[in-house]
Amino acid sequence: MADTAFPTRDDFAALLNEKLGGEDEGFEGKVVTGKVTGIENDLAVIDVGLKSEGRVPLREFAQPGQKAEIEVGDEVEVYVDRVENANGEAMLSRERARREAAWDKLEKEYEADSRVEGVIFGRVKGGFTVDLGGAVAFLPGSQVDIRPVRDVTPLMDIPQPFQILKMDRRRGNIVVSRRAILEETRAEQRSDLIQSLTEGQVIEGVVKNITDYGAFVDLGGIDGLLHVTDISYKRVGHPSEVLNIGDKQKVQIIRINRETQRISLGMKQLEADPWEGAVAKYPVDGTFTGRVTNITEYGAFVELEPGIEGLVHVSEMSWTKKNVHPGKIVSTSQEVEVKVLEVDEEKRRISLGLKQAQENPWHEFAEKFPVGTEVEGEVKNSTEFGLFVGLPGDVDGMVHMSDIAWGVSGEEALALHHKGETVKAVVLDVDVEKERISLGMKQLERGGVTASGSGVNKGEVVTVNVLDVRDGGLEVQAGEDGPIGFIRRSDLGRDRDEQRPERFQVGQKFDAMVTGFDRSKKPNFSIKAYQINEEKQAVKDYGSSDSGASLGDILGEALKQKDEK
Repeated sequence: MADTAFPTRDDFAALLNEKLGGEDEGFEGKVVTGKVTGIENDLAVIDVGLKSEGRVPLREFAQPGQKAEIEVGDEVEVYVDRVENANGEAMLSRERARREAAWDKLEKEYEADSRVEGVIFGRVKGGFTVDLGGAVAFLPGSQVDIRPVRDVTPLMDIPQPFQILKMDRRRGNIVVSRRAILEETRAEQRSDLIQSLTEGQVIEGVVKNITDYGAFVDLGGIDGLLHVTDISYKRVGHPSEVLNIGDKQKVQIIRINRETQRISLGMKQLEADPWEGAVAKYPVDGTFTGRVTNITEYGAFVELEPGIEGLVHVSEMSWTKKNVHPGKIVSTSQEVEVKVLEVDEEKRRISLGLKQAQENPWHEFAEKFPVGTEVEGEVKNSTEFGLFVGLPGDVDGMVHMSDIAWGVSGEEALALHHKGETVKAVVLDVDVEKERISLGMKQLERGGVTASGSGVNKGEVVTVNVLDVRDGGLEVQAGEDGPIGFIRRSDLGRDRDEQRPERFQVGQKFDAMVTGFDRSKKPNFSIKAYQINEEKQAVKDYGSSDSGASLGDILGEALKQKDEK
C-alpha cells in the first residue's frame, strides 16, 4: 500500500499565502470588502473570504444617534484587525475601516482648506467630540460659536460644516472649528448688508447687548454701536435706563466705516433738537428754575429742560462760601433758581450762575448798614494784620490792627481780642465790587475821630489837653471830648530848649496846629508849626524886616494887641 502524504503546517501556510496574494501581502491591517451573511441580535456576520467569518457590532454601521441600515447580502468595507482570534473567528472592524477611509479623505480636504461635514456627538473636558465620517475630532469650547454658548444640546447629532484647524494622523489628532465657518458666513453677510446701508438711513434693529458706554443693535446680520451720548439729548447715566435687551428700536445710521465694517447709530437724531433757538429761549441775565443732575469738583450741571443742561461753575455758586465743594452747596435732583450768564448755541454750552439769582449780600449790607453805622459780630479769625468779624447777611468785615484801639500798638491791640469773642465796631467803608467791608473798633471809644475822619481839620489851630507825657512827646486831646493825637518831641517848640516833654504836665492846656493824620486817622499836632504860623501872620499884619523894625518889636506889638483884645 502506498504511503499517503498528509499536508504539514508549512504546506497549509503556503496555500493560505497563495490565496491571499503572497507572504508579504496579508489580510491583517488592511481594509477589505466583505458580504453580510447574517444578523444576530446586535451583531452583523461578515464573510471576507477567510476560513472563518467575523462579527461586527451594528452600531458601527450607523451615524451617532441614528439606527444602522444594513441587511443580509449587503457588501461592506471592514478593517481586518486579526485573521483569527482565540475562538478561530476573524477580528473585523467597520469603525476602523471608516476611520481609515475618512483620514484619507480628510487629509485631502485639509490640504485644500475645504469645509468638512461632521456631527457633534459627545462632550469632553474643554470641548466636544465630532464624528467626521468615521474619524473622531476635537471641537474646543471656544470654537463652537462666535459668542459663548451656554447650551450645546440643540447643536448635537446634527450634520453641519466644520473647518479643520489641525490634524496629525500619526497621533490620531484632529482639531476642528465651527466658529470659523460662522465667521466666514457672517463676514459675507456683513459685506453684502453694509453695502446696502447709507448714512442718514433710518432702520429698525434689535438691542443685542448693553454696556456702560452704549448698546449694540443687530441690524439684520451686522451690529451697530449706539453710544450712550447718542441715545437722548437729555443726560443718560446708563443705557439700561432707556433700553432693554431684545427691544426693537428705530435708529439712524450716523457713520459707516466700510473698511472696518463699523457702524455708528443714533436715537436722539430722530427727535427735535432742543438746542435750536436756545439763545432766544434762554437770554443772558434771564432767571430760570432747573434741576441739579450732576455734581463735580468744578461745579454742578443744571437741567433747564430735557436735553439742555448748563454748568454752574464753583465760583458762581455762592457769594460767601469760598473754596468749598459744590456738593456742600447743592445736592443732586435739587430744584434751584439760576441766572443765565452766557449761551453758546454752536458749542451747546450754557453758563449759569447760582449766586446771581440771589441778593448780593455785600450790596444788601451796604444799603442796610451805611458808613458810620454801628454793628456787632463775632470774631471769626485773628490774623497778623487784623480781625475778621462775622456780620449780618453771612458776610465778614475786617478790623485793621490800627483801628482796634487808641494809644497802643497794633500787635498789642490784636492781643486784646480772641476768636469767638463778640465785639462792636463801626462801618468805615464798604466795597461791593471787591466784596470788602472795613470796620473800626477804636472809633467807638471816647476821643476817637469819626468814621469820616472829621472832628479836626489839617491846618486848624485847636486847644489841646495833655493826657500823657512820654519821652518821645505828648499824647493830647483836642478839647474835652475831641480826637486824641500826638505831639512829637521835635514839634514841642522852635528852640531845642522848648523841645523837652518834661516841661509839660498832665492836664496842661495850650494851643497847637493840626499838621496831618496817621494811617489810623489819628491827628498829629504841633506847637512848633503853630508858633511859625503865628510869626508869619504877625509879620504880615504888623510890619516886615524891610521897614527897619526888629522881629521883637513886631511880636511885642502883636502880643500887646492880642492882650488888649
